[in-house]
Amino acid sequence: MSLEEIKLLLTDKFGENVVIGEETTGLQPALVIDPDYIADVCLELRNNPKTYFDFLSCLSGVDYGIEAGRFGVVYHLASIPYQTQLTLKISKTNNRDLEELPSFPSISSVYHAADWHEREAYDMLGIFFEGHPDLRRILLPDDWDGFPLRKDYKTAEYYKGIKID
Repeated sequence: MSLEEIKLLLTDKFGENVVIGEETTGLQPALVIDPDYIADVCLELRNNPKTYFDFLSCLSGVDYGIEAGRFGVVYHLASIPYQTQLTLKISKTNNRDLEELPSFPSISSVYHAADWHEREAYDMLGIFFEGHPDLRRILLPDDWDGFPLRKDYKTAEYYKGIKID
């Protein structure tokens, strides 16, 4: 299916508000999805016999920068039987306060591979995934301060008395 056909399938199923944009330039065209619908959209794309996106190949958190005050998630889906790929993007504004993390619905109930991908986005960028079964750090120690891939992250000089280079 083409990007337009997938967009039509989603708007027919969920309404006009589900797809809030398209990115057709570049190597990977993408549909920009309303974050509230992402789990339902992924479930539909996985279960629909016309699309059958049965594989989550990548999920990446994105910090759009301090000026933008925006965080997002990019999903790379693949249909192994149909040998096709699809990129979905979601984002929302956030004030960058570490007490109020950007939050998106988890898709780990749709794609089990999302479990560790979402944990990595949480660990590195501080993106919270609502409904995740075990959201905790995966790469850094549990008591690490901050999120290293954020654009405004300041590296600590020491961790437990050990100098960090």
